[in-house]
Amino acid sequence: MRDLGVDTALREQFSRLKAGALVVYPMQAQLRLLMDAAAIGEARVFGVEALSADPLFVHLAGGVVPSLDTVYRDLRRFDDPAIIAMEEMVAEHGLVPVRSKRRALIHLDVDTTVEPVFGNHEGALPGPNPRYHGRPSYHQILARCAETDTVVGAMLRPGNTSFGDADAPIVGPWIDRLRAAAGANTMIRVRIDSAGDCTKFMKTVEEKKAHYLIKAKTTADLYSAICRVPRGSWRTVDTDADVEPTRQVAEVDFTRGEWAAHGITVRVIAVRSKDRQGKQLYLWDEADWTVQAFLTNDMDDDADELAHGYDGRAGVEPLIGDLKGAWGIGKIPSADFNANHAALLLKLLTHDILRRYVLAQAPELAAWRAPWIRRALLVVPGRFGRSGRSPRLRLAPRPHLIN
Repeated sequence: MRDLGVDTALREQFSRLKAGALVVYPMQAQLRLLMDAAAIGEARVFGVEALSADPLFVHLAGGVVPSLDTVYRDLRRFDDPAIIAMEEMVAEHGLVPVRSKRRALIHLDVDTTVEPVFGNHEGALPGPNPRYHGRPSYHQILARCAETDTVVGAMLRPGNTSFGDADAPIVGPWIDRLRAAAGANTMIRVRIDSAGDCTKFMKTVEEKKAHYLIKAKTTADLYSAICRVPRGSWRTVDTDADVEPTRQVAEVDFTRGEWAAHGITVRVIAVRSKDRQGKQLYLWDEADWTVQAFLTNDMDDDADELAHGYDGRAGVEPLIGDLKGAWGIGKIPSADFNANHAALLLKLLTHDILRRYVLAQAPELAAWRAPWIRRALLVVPGRFGRSGRSPRLRLAPRPHLIN
């Protein structure tokens, strides 16, 4: 992290939050302490107290681990400019692997996740919650680069916020930063579930010279249009052992009224299958076909290839599961909204830096999730001591690392 300039960036960006000649625990040291804790699997601020028994952690903390009250107070020092700076740091480290290789096509997967809150927390409001109905929550939005599995955009939002037109200005800059990293000649494809089936979002992606690929909302007029597709218009792309069709695709002549009002042209692709995968609907009583529809502004690529390309968006779900289970992005450390936002971004920043470390030093572990990476590279037996007044760390062999 020192070699990557993380410590320097933390000092330059956040030292102003805690300035003065009598400061004992500088802000950058506190943030680095929380990142060290997150790297080895401690998702809560409260866990710092247990880590104070570890001599290496104490050494990295500067010789003395601060009290929990101090750490909580420092998280509450974050203001809006500091939140913006932290989110930009997350994106910067997430985009480094993107810059290392030029690609003709790169995918930006956007998704949201609900975090129920059991307590009185600022910004925790009732909203869309599939499990705890009516429970106050936060609603996080994340952007993942599928080719590198890194987070390139994130925001903590109140629980009563659902994805819609208001989020288009959020996603637009994420596309710009991904294009700046991937190169002007790289085509960006933004994939999102049916939440992205809103006109302003699609128009924003189109204005950014990118392609969107969205699973369409299950509205009655759309599925009526699918039912009216002539039998001969369905193209068979897969068959069973008896050469009977099991998967067919078709172009659907369908337009929502708001699309024309905003001057956008949307290509509607329908896929019907006898091998049910995911959430699909039955429309034909005489057959076992189920159907799903996709929206895109890509007018050139094959329809079936685009439909299969959407399946790659499923990779964002394991990433969110890893961020929740291994990184604790659902652990709420404070009643202050900005403090919780800062804690979320710190964990995402540590995740992206660990991804950089793995890709550079142990690329064969790139497909592993955080708990196994920690066991192989970080949480290993060791002895910490001093030799000639200099700290010395002896570790068990880590064969996965490149020498």
